[in-house]
Amino acid sequence: MAGIDQWPYMLGAIICLVVGTVITRASFFVLPARIELPVWLERALRYAPACALAAIIAPGVLAHDRHVTISWGNQQLWALLAATAVFARTRNMLAMMVVGMGVFTVLRLVG
Repeated sequence: MAGIDQWPYMLGAIICLVVGTVITRASFFVLPARIELPVWLERALRYAPACALAAIIAPGVLAHDRHVTISWGNQQLWALLAATAVFARTRNMLAMMVVGMGVFTVLRLVG
């Protein structure tokens, strides 16, 4: 039986990923304009970027050594909460990043 490290399998996987990506991304441009998405689906798709961002950030902030860590000593969680509060108040992305990284840096240096 052939191993997955052989080049035909790798080439096949790459080709399948490319075809899948092109089909899903190009479908919005290739489909006729008369085909419209339902209103409920368009409304739901507005939340997709926030959900993707949360799915990327949450494991990095909350999981340490394969365990969920919600404690007073979790500097990343405090920085995330401070950055979220600043963004909710100001809607300024740059201020959010500066405050979040500043709080995280201070907590790491102190603790």
